[in-house]
Amino acid sequence: MIRIEKISKDLGEFFLRDVNLEIDDGEYFMVLGPTGAGKTILLETIAGIYRADSGRIVLNERDITDVPPRERNIGIVYQDYVLFPFLTVEENIGFGLKSRKVAKREIKHRVDELANLMGVSHLLHRYPGTLSGGEQQRIAIARALSMEPNVLLLDEPLSALDPQTSERLRQELKKVHSVMKTTTIHVTHSFEEAFLLGSRMAVMNKGAIIQVGEPNDVFRKPESEFVADFLGVGNLFQGESIINNGVAYIDLDGIKIASTTLMPGSVHVSIRPEDILVSTAEIVSSARNSFKGVIQSVIDVGTTVRIAVDAGINAPFAVAITKQSFEDMKLEKGKEVYITFKASTVHVF
Repeated sequence: MIRIEKISKDLGEFFLRDVNLEIDDGEYFMVLGPTGAGKTILLETIAGIYRADSGRIVLNERDITDVPPRERNIGIVYQDYVLFPFLTVEENIGFGLKSRKVAKREIKHRVDELANLMGVSHLLHRYPGTLSGGEQQRIAIARALSMEPNVLLLDEPLSALDPQTSERLRQELKKVHSVMKTTTIHVTHSFEEAFLLGSRMAVMNKGAIIQVGEPNDVFRKPESEFVADFLGVGNLFQGESIINNGVAYIDLDGIKIASTTLMPGSVHVSIRPEDILVSTAEIVSSARNSFKGVIQSVIDVGTTVRIAVDAGINAPFAVAITKQSFEDMKLEKGKEVYITFKASTVHVF
């Protein structure tokens, strides 16, 4: 387990402010946030590249706050690989083991094992300059894992890769983690990576942790305007909530939205665009929220279509539907539609 207690670090433009995190053994933990949020400095402070100005870092019940980086047994992999250009792939993977004076036979065994796991056994004789970006990143990850780190830190390892290569390496990371169970902290801008890889995630902004939880909970139940906006909720409103017979009714400029989240007073409301149904006729269902509106805009984003529906409040509802449904209903700008969503999908904070 790694425990981060009120860690602060000020580097001027980049900083951390009283960061608290607890990550379990074997967990694959994601950290998301905008550029400048403090994600990389958090990893580098954990690794010992920077010494914290205040707070503690505890790894497996050992305080490592003042321990030199080489004695922390923490591996870190950056997005730009940082391989040794004049060493072969085999020598790159085994470099740390050689520096530790591990026996040649053991180095060979561990390098072969990791190369096989990462799917790069056929590249062991090659040099980094002859490899693709995805291959180089696999080598960098294998090199970090060869040291059997207590914690593996990944700083946007897929961001420099094309989408197809990124998808393949994402699957490799998932497979490697399922085999090795190395505690991993993975920094990313990608919501998709957070969903597919992370058991839990944290959202950072301005050097602070804003929200922590399972990816699905964080995406569906943001606890602040920043998180809702950053994660692209698409529907974020403010209104007055009144509780009546076990249901919250939030007044938004004249229309009332029902929610099962019972929070009275001035509140924010968020609804994921994919949780809203749209139809050309009024839907008969048990859903408590149904409103008539007019399509204000249409954006085709490939497999889905995002439409904005004006239902008479100060901002339109953002709705995501499949392209097939959009075409079947012959939807277009200016057409009248009905939108429907369940009270349980209305998050209030």
